[in-house]
Amino acid sequence: MARPDRGANVPNTPNGLNLPEPRQSGIAVERCISQRRSVRDFRARALTAGQLGQLLWAAQGVTGEEGERTAPSAGALYPLELYVVVGSAVDLAPGVFRYHPGRHDLLLVELGELRQKLVVAAGGQDWIAMVPAIVCIAAVFHRTTVKYGSRGRSYVYLEAGHAAEALMLQAVALGLATTMVGAFSDDEVKHILHLGRDETPLCLIPVGSP
Repeated sequence: MARPDRGANVPNTPNGLNLPEPRQSGIAVERCISQRRSVRDFRARALTAGQLGQLLWAAQGVTGEEGERTAPSAGALYPLELYVVVGSAVDLAPGVFRYHPGRHDLLLVELGELRQKLVVAAGGQDWIAMVPAIVCIAAVFHRTTVKYGSRGRSYVYLEAGHAAEALMLQAVALGLATTMVGAFSDDEVKHILHLGRDETPLCLIPVGSP
């Protein structure tokens, strides 16, 4: 199958998806905080579109009429980009997809089973190959440094931490589990996910059923 243009929107096909509207009520945040654990052993259970959408919304979803998002951003400059490597999900073929917060949908980047490549990029952490999906938080630093100079890089890292924690707490609320992977080759992950020239991968967050 020919690869579509980068960022092509392919809703409601095996290759892409308009995500369900995120819910904004659920279990108490205190319960999610107390139950969050780092998990590296997952069941072979596919994620649903609703679960994926809820997780991505929690990290970078739009929550206000002026484009405000779930995670605080210095100067409201929003330097983060979310990618998800899908291995097993309902209504989505394996591949790499980019999350579009404004439309709350997934955009096809590349089709194919890529989890084993991420195992190699992450120094042989072979359990990654068994996870239904892996979210990558990437950053475009100059969106923030253009205003705040070199100090802006610190603001971007802070924002990525906010987004990651929100995603992980949302996973608990959905009965899912996550962990944080920071040990990987930036260049290899950038190549596998087809990140833009100005995008830097900051962390990988595998997610699935514990």
